[in-house]
Amino acid sequence: MTIAGTKKVTISMPDELLIFVDRMAETFGKTRSGFIASLLADARERELERLAAEGYRYFSAEAGEFAAASEAAVAEALEDDYR
Repeated sequence: MTIAGTKKVTISMPDELLIFVDRMAETFGKTRSGFIASLLADARERELERLAAEGYRYFSAEAGEFAAASEAAVAEALEDDYR
């Protein structure tokens, strides 16, 4: 994964996590940085999907209320079209 504007940072983590990261990076043919970046990118994608789902749930309720409120007007307009 290549991201424009990549920055170098220093992080601290327990030894056992660093061993795990290095082992997993080797398994997937990535650098340590590349593996950590891919984990963070996956976490970001899951968060964006969660937020989108939350938005859809919120606006679907609002759309349902609008549909219920406009049902009588739509029925009246359709009746006029079929007279």
